[in-house]
Amino acid sequence: MEKILVANNLVKTFEKNEKKQKKVEFNAVDNISISVGAGEIVGILGPNGAGKTTLLRMLGMLMQPTSGSISMSVGGYESNDVSKIKANIGYLSGNTKLYGRLSTRELLEILGKIYGLSNDEIKIRIENISNILNLGEFIDNRIEKLSTGQTQRASISRCLIHNPLLYIFDEPTLGLDIISSNSIIEFMKNERENGKTVLYSTHYMEEAEYLCDRIVLLDKGRIIAEGTLSELSELTGKDKLRDIFNYLIKEVE
Repeated sequence: MEKILVANNLVKTFEKNEKKQKKVEFNAVDNISISVGAGEIVGILGPNGAGKTTLLRMLGMLMQPTSGSISMSVGGYESNDVSKIKANIGYLSGNTKLYGRLSTRELLEILGKIYGLSNDEIKIRIENISNILNLGEFIDNRIEKLSTGQTQRASISRCLIHNPLLYIFDEPTLGLDIISSNSIIEFMKNERENGKTVLYSTHYMEEAEYLCDRIVLLDKGRIIAEGTLSELSELTGKDKLRDIFNYLIKEVE
C-alpha cells in the first residue's frame, strides 16, 4: 500500500501552570511514529487528554512538532510544497467556528472561490455535497439558525468543497443524532471506496469498530497499541473494541 503520510518520533511540548504559578513542561504527544496508506481509514482513539487533537493538528500541518518529522505525498505533491499539500487536505476541527450570518451554500461558494474552482465546478460540487450529507432542507438557512447536527454537517461540508485526497477529522460525529452520524460514517466509507484516505479521532468504539481498517490507541501522549481489530483482539484476548480499549488502558496504568 502506498504511504501518503509517515511521521517519525513526533513530540509536542507545552507548558502548564502548577501551584504557585510555577510553569512545568509536559509532552502532549510523546515520541509517536505513525504511517497512513492511500485508501485507508485509520482511527485515533484514546481518553480525554491522550493527545489525539494535538497529533491530528501536527499531521494536518496546522501545528509544528517540537521534534520529529512528518513526510507527506498527496496528489503528486511532497512535504516541501506545503500550500499544495494543504489544498489536498480536508481538516475538521472540534472547535471550528462558522460565519453564522452566511448560509451553508454561501459558505461553500466562498470557499470554492478561495480554492480556485470555477462557478460551474462550485455548483456541481455543492449539489454533490448536499446529496452526500443531506443538506437540502437547510442549505439556504443561516448557519446561526441551524441545529447542532446541521451545523456539524455544514462544517464537514466545507472540508469537501475542494474534493481533497486526505481527510483529517477530529470527532466528526460528536454530539450528533444517529441519522446525522450515519450519513457522516457512510460518507467516510464511500470516500475510502473512491481511493480517499481518512484519519480521524473518535470516542465511539462501535463506530471505529465498524469503520476502521486500522486503529491506533493513545494514552498520555503515547501509542499503547495499533493494528486491525483482529490483531488487537489477538493481542488482548478480547473481541469487542470497547473491551480491548479498557483492557489496554488498565495495563498501562
